[in-house]
Amino acid sequence: MKKAVISGRNLSLGYQKGDRKREVLHGLNFDLYTGQLTCLLGSNGVGKTTLVKAIMGRIPVWNGKLLVEGKELSALNSKELSKTLAVVLTEPIVAGNMTVGQLVSLGRTPYLNWSGYLSAHDKQVVEEALISTQILEIKDERLSEISDGQRQKAMIARALAQDAPIMILDEPTAHLDLVNRFEIMQLLHSISQSQNKSILVITHDLDIALETSDQLWIMKKKEKLIAGLTEDLIVKGLIDSLFSKEKIHFNSKRGKVELENKLAKLDFEGDEYLAFWIQKALGKANIYDVKSPVKIHENPFFIHYEGLEFSSIQEFVAFLFLGE
Repeated sequence: MKKAVISGRNLSLGYQKGDRKREVLHGLNFDLYTGQLTCLLGSNGVGKTTLVKAIMGRIPVWNGKLLVEGKELSALNSKELSKTLAVVLTEPIVAGNMTVGQLVSLGRTPYLNWSGYLSAHDKQVVEEALISTQILEIKDERLSEISDGQRQKAMIARALAQDAPIMILDEPTAHLDLVNRFEIMQLLHSISQSQNKSILVITHDLDIALETSDQLWIMKKKEKLIAGLTEDLIVKGLIDSLFSKEKIHFNSKRGKVELENKLAKLDFEGDEYLAFWIQKALGKANIYDVKSPVKIHENPFFIHYEGLEFSSIQEFVAFLFLGE
């Protein structure tokens, strides 16, 4: 059974300026488990950053308990916390001429003595972090000369070199292309399992979170945090709690966010999957009623309609749009 390394119990958080207090989060309950990737989702302004600041020890707990490996967070000093918790923020790196290897070596800072020199063990940990993130071959390249995806891997490697059991990453896939977003999240999931780390990722990337996370935390303004196995939240219809607009919903069968567009009525023979995309295209063209049956052939693809054959959905939609 997985062990909870960070736990919140009836947790309330907020900010105080002088005599003025503003509560942001109230009555939160959650557990972050070893060997799992957990994604924290929620719209801007719901308090995700506030929660992360509290876990990092940057703001105090107002009420309730925040436990790290069974201890009150407030009982840990900065050195103990740095050996327990590694953080990758979205703040840009002021790289200068720093190499990838030098950046990753900074992860060993909590373990260095007054001289600041890396021991043989420190160098081994750094090399293992570079290997785990698949960037050993670029360790001597400057940060300013590598891609965004490689730079993000270097930041993850630095956190790994810190050798902390818990990792927190704030939007690690921001500004990356689709392939790199999937690669980074899959890498984090692999690390959580192979190195038995507890990894918390704050993200707006729902599709990729659903594909890669073991657990989801969903935050909504002035409501309790929803936490659970990703697939449990899907089948219970709880993903929709992320969306306040009526025209957006989560399709649990397809596993994706969709607009509530009206689909065309289609009497068809053939693959249901292909028919769905034909209906989507017709709906975008404001065609909602197709008067005759449609036969869909999959391989090679064609649409048979009223004695005519169309080799693409575009041709079929254009024909109907022009009034047949």
